[in-house]
Amino acid sequence: MDVFYSYTYGTAAWLTLQAMPLIAMPKVIITMLLEETRPSSPLEIFFARSYGLSLLALSLVTIVLTGSIPLTSSYTMSPEPTDAKAPYAVPTILATSFFHGTSAFYMYMWYVGTGQMLYAVGMVAYAGLGSVGLWCLLFASEKGRISRRTGADKRMTGFPFGNKEADRKREGRRKGI
Repeated sequence: MDVFYSYTYGTAAWLTLQAMPLIAMPKVIITMLLEETRPSSPLEIFFARSYGLSLLALSLVTIVLTGSIPLTSSYTMSPEPTDAKAPYAVPTILATSFFHGTSAFYMYMWYVGTGQMLYAVGMVAYAGLGSVGLWCLLFASEKGRISRRTGADKRMTGFPFGNKEADRKREGRRKGI
């Protein structure tokens, strides 16, 4: 499984992990967040469950729009492997990476303000997912330019290490070998 699908399923798992307690036990979550003990209001329970459901929806939309779950029922037998990424994969990864980045910053601000380690754990998880999403946007969203003659990626350079194999082949062509 490549990094693209790891990011997609990691995002869905992380958001689902956060959504389940908000949906199943909103009173417990609200009680843990309050400094004084009092019953939870119906509005607090509504907002907790709504946020949990929106996190579940975001995780499902991430999986569907990135093409991790194919939306067509047709199956073709072709010798060429096709790119399984859906046309909305890059915008979806951009949106979820932005979400992870802003959430990491928000968790960091809470960690600095309160010093609680759970905020630091959340910050690391969000920052990790945001970094992998950024990596997918930069490197996994396009195919390399592969040379038909040499089989190497044309975007490669010799900096900081020289490509000795390519230099040897080039010298052989110059000498007529």
